[in-house]
This record gives sequence, structure tokens and C-alpha cells, in this order.
Amino acid sequence: MVLIILVINIVYVSFFTIRMILTMKGQRYLAAFISTIEVVIYVIGLGLVLDNLDQIQNLIAYALGYGLGVIVGMKIEEKLALGYITVNVITKEYDKDLPRLLREKGYGVTTWLAQGREGDRQSMQILTPRKYELRLYQTIQEIDPKAFIIAYEPKTIHGGFWVKSVRKGKLKV
Repeated sequence: MVLIILVINIVYVSFFTIRMILTMKGQRYLAAFISTIEVVIYVIGLGLVLDNLDQIQNLIAYALGYGLGVIVGMKIEEKLALGYITVNVITKEYDKDLPRLLREKGYGVTTWLAQGREGDRQSMQILTPRKYELRLYQTIQEIDPKAFIIAYEPKTIHGGFWVKSVRKGKLKV
């Protein structure tokens, strides 16, 4: 019984975590479908615990399963890597031509001149699917280990040529 409750709650909370992420990314129909499965699993797990409240190990298994479910759900979402990431990079290494090298790999790069505390810098904004995020960081750090990097997830993307290229599978990373 303890193992069943543990597994049920890991699965339930994993579904819950993924549903929340899908909801935040605007994928409402998939999130609604997952929530239907999620609530069935939840009712079964909770019912098992409530039917056996006199056994503390069931309550502990329920709580432990909840915590593990959060971790499992986050790992699943990390592997799915849904959406895009915007990476801002600031470098003083103009001579290494980082924007050109990144564009050759298929990344969309916009650059401009910036002023830092110690002088001129090149600032770049790079958009990439989340599944390529770590490769992008590695590429940047191989070329300029001292580059300043900030990343965030854009909520809305509209226009530009690059997103169409990515959807057609033309990114070469």
C-alpha cells in the first residue's frame, strides 16, 4: 500500500507540474487534457490515504511522493524543453566575431554597440529553442569565456525571419 501511494503521488504531482508549465506557456488544450488525467490520479491516491488514516506510513508516503513528484515533473519539463529562450550576451571581444560564428550555426543574433564601466562592449540578443540553450552557452564560452550572459524566456514572439527558419528545421546547432 505504501509503495502504491508513493508512486501514485509521484505521477500525480509530475502531471500537475507539467500542466502548470503548459498553462504558463499558453498551451491550454494540452494542459486541460493533462489535468483530466491528473485529477483522476489525485482522487485515487487521496482516497487510499483517507481510507487508511490510522496508518502513518501512508501519510508519509503521500507527502514523500508529493516532494518527489515535483522533482520528477521538473526533470520531465527540462527534457521536453518547450518554447524559446532569449539570451543577452555582452562581450568586449570584437575581434573574435562572435555574432558571425553564431549566425553560421543558425542562431538569430541582433547586435549593437554598448558602453560598459570599462569601455566599449558589443551587446547581442540571441533567440533559440530551449533545447539548444546549453549548446549556445558552450559555444559562447568557448569563444569568449568572460562573456556576460543573461537568459530569460520571452512570453510572446512576433515577426522576424528566424522563427520561421527554426520551425522548418534549419538551425544547425
